[in-house]
Amino acid sequence: MSRYGAALSEHPDSASAVGEVIGEILEAVGPSPDLAVLFTSASHREAIGEVADAIHQVLAPSALLGATAVSVIGGPLEVEERPAISLWAAAQCPVQPIRLEAVRGPDGWAVGGMPVNAEGTLLVLPDPFTFPSDALLSTGSQMTVVGGLASAAGRPGGNRLVLGQQVFNDGAVGVLLDPGVEVRTVVSQGCRPIGQPFTITKSEGNIVSEMGGRPAVDRLRETLLGLDEAERALVSRGLHIGIVIDEHKSEFGRGDFLIRGLVGADEETGALAVGDSVNVGTTVQFQVRDAATADEDLRELMADASAASALVFTCNGRGTHLFDGPDHDAAVVHEALERVPVAGMFCAGELGPIGGHNFLHGFTASVVLFP
Repeated sequence: MSRYGAALSEHPDSASAVGEVIGEILEAVGPSPDLAVLFTSASHREAIGEVADAIHQVLAPSALLGATAVSVIGGPLEVEERPAISLWAAAQCPVQPIRLEAVRGPDGWAVGGMPVNAEGTLLVLPDPFTFPSDALLSTGSQMTVVGGLASAAGRPGGNRLVLGQQVFNDGAVGVLLDPGVEVRTVVSQGCRPIGQPFTITKSEGNIVSEMGGRPAVDRLRETLLGLDEAERALVSRGLHIGIVIDEHKSEFGRGDFLIRGLVGADEETGALAVGDSVNVGTTVQFQVRDAATADEDLRELMADASAASALVFTCNGRGTHLFDGPDHDAAVVHEALERVPVAGMFCAGELGPIGGHNFLHGFTASVVLFP
């Protein structure tokens, strides 16, 4: 028996699909694994309670975690917007199941359900409409937070989350991995820097007024004028800004930035609006993203990776929405890890650390590597 297993079924009937994946997992890992993680497409949403029951009755995992998604991953395949169930399981991987709920108070959001002084890695699947993931990330915990936001629905109450034999349509579900399970992460934001880095010299919240002592709009214009025709074409499809995580470095390259969107420019004031708060003194650099850059970034980051298994949380804006063909992220991860068991889902936001700090991302592939 193996320590890990992953199985995928595209059968449209929920009972048949779950039977197929349970059978494969039993053959690979055997009964009673420590953890099973379930990803289902929207077409299996109403039957997800029965699916979870079947997994408990036949596979009998110590903990079961799951979510609905617009598309799911199994091995090297990405099944986009079609019926599919993906099931992953791990033995020798003790976990503590966690149900998280958020309550808005006078001082903002408060997250309930986290154990006191929790350490290690939290694998979490939030609902994007009813759980503010940023509130979880800002608690000051020493945990590494990984996972992705459920993506099967475009409205509150439309997603389903599974924890054990319970099904929820709000909040978040997760498992706290035993600190002895030393997982690693790869977070591919798929961008590359253009122009040169600038220091923020005037800002308030997410409004950047000056970069390097000059109006931010002027710095943007200066950067665009220095680009070649191909790079300008990329800018026309979307411009981003990279916020340096570790200011102690002398040079900054791919992987040193937290990528956020550039959401507006005011010619009159010379200010830029960024998709996150940026403090004075922070180093930033404009960024572009396209399929070739995203492909290169993921391949480069996975080149040095090794693992016995992996979970992949990729953005629902990637897949065939970004790349020319299907299965891109799943195939790259599967091949780089020499075809170990891989499962995952397309997310409405991806969770993973950059520079030792936890963040919520977009257009990102966040890969959890298991030893």
